[in-house]
Amino acid sequence: MDSYIASPDALAELIAAMRREPLVGVDTEAASFHKYRDRIYLLQFSSSQQTAIVDPLAVPDLSPVGALLADPKVEKIFHDADYDLRTLDRDYGFRPTNIFDTRIAAQLAGEPAIGLGALLEKYAGVKLAKAHQKADWSQRPLTPGMLAYAGDDTRHLATLRAALRDRLTAVGRLPWAEEEFARLESLRWTPAGDGEEGFLRLKGAKQLPPRQLATLRELVRWRDSVAEREDKALFRIIGNEALLGVAKTSPESPADLPRVADLPASLARRHGPALLDAVRRARALREDDLPRVERIARGPKDPTFDERVERLKAARNRVAAELALDPGVLCGRTTLEAVARARPADRAALARVDGVRRWQIDVLGDALLAAL
Repeated sequence: MDSYIASPDALAELIAAMRREPLVGVDTEAASFHKYRDRIYLLQFSSSQQTAIVDPLAVPDLSPVGALLADPKVEKIFHDADYDLRTLDRDYGFRPTNIFDTRIAAQLAGEPAIGLGALLEKYAGVKLAKAHQKADWSQRPLTPGMLAYAGDDTRHLATLRAALRDRLTAVGRLPWAEEEFARLESLRWTPAGDGEEGFLRLKGAKQLPPRQLATLRELVRWRDSVAEREDKALFRIIGNEALLGVAKTSPESPADLPRVADLPASLARRHGPALLDAVRRARALREDDLPRVERIARGPKDPTFDERVERLKAARNRVAAELALDPGVLCGRTTLEAVARARPADRAALARVDGVRRWQIDVLGDALLAAL
């Protein structure tokens, strides 16, 4: 049975043992599917000797975990580390070093299926249970099934890491992966959005006229306040499509609610008065107080930009096919567009383009320069 760590002394003993190991599998569990205030609710660790589950609700001081994650002598194995690293930074300021990401390794090895379940079944003969994929990890006590599921996320990572490392070495791509792993160490938590209010980030919001946009703003503010008060995920209060439907229809009375597209009758009954109140507040606003979407003035369009991107894309696709790699793994569209804008004349200039990796220059650089 896995160890369940719920005291400072047990945590100190666990971390001391883990820091004597060369490899440690790491994972975290949050509850964004259930909670308004997302945070880490479990941390899982596996070495060759044991698997342990740390309860941060029972052990508030996790500084020993931070010391383990920052220890360069211990390789930390994650699967799809991006979100784990960002949330560890957000919640605790932890900055892991010496990382091996089995998802990135699988992508660069040319694996067609890169989910943890598929990879473990292929390389370790292990079939993961799926019953708790959307579990509420904030609940206590956790069931034995939930704890077993959480432990399985790290239990076999060392086996998977060994197999993928061998595969990358055999095809000469281990340096590619190591460059990607090193870049993971600089990941930090960044708030969602770019400074815009949340209502503007809803799909379709920026196409609404000002009065409907004001209604959407009132609706989103109301939903946020309810979700925060009840500590529930936003969609568990009411979905984005329903809010957009109310904003577009702007119902004036309960009799109008059935006409609102994407508003289920159950939500109309539960939230009808609050929805109508938000519509009334927006309707009462003066014209000068209505929100408007600021359109960014763009310079003259480069008529050859799209053509350059297509040439770069064709060159990328050709090399990807030769390597039996997904084209997006070899080089993403955002990077191709950056290269198209910069128009580098040689490898040195290509290396200065934001987002271009050294390994990409080695394997793809000449093809990109020729395409330009």
